[in-house]
Amino acid sequence: MKKQREYTDEHAEAGLKAELPELETWPNQFSGYDIEIEMPEFTSVCPKTGLPDAGTLTLVYTPDKKCVELKSLKMYMIAYRNLGIFQENVVNRFLADVVSATDPVEATVHGDFAARGGITTRVTASYKRKKK
Repeated sequence: MKKQREYTDEHAEAGLKAELPELETWPNQFSGYDIEIEMPEFTSVCPKTGLPDAGTLTLVYTPDKKCVELKSLKMYMIAYRNLGIFQENVVNRFLADVVSATDPVEATVHGDFAARGGITTRVTASYKRKKK
């Protein structure tokens, strides 16, 4: 007898289309440098169990014409607090939203999630603009 899956497609997609605060930007004045932002108090919720997930998100990006405004980034990050979303989706959604807002030369998001059940998770997603 085949065992029924405990995780559904709805679990897998949870949080990906949630409405989150807008990431505001400001005009970049320089070129050829990187910005690294560490967010050690990130929290979200497992969409299946409802248990909290906590960790550190680190955003590293090379800006082009726009930089992300830090207060809006903080409000965006806080909006995940009660959002049911898998850790892997957190990192990829975060990256997609930063890229959409800032159109950077390149960007990477690292998610270092705290242990739950004796397992820690590190998820990394990267973007590099295609040459025109």
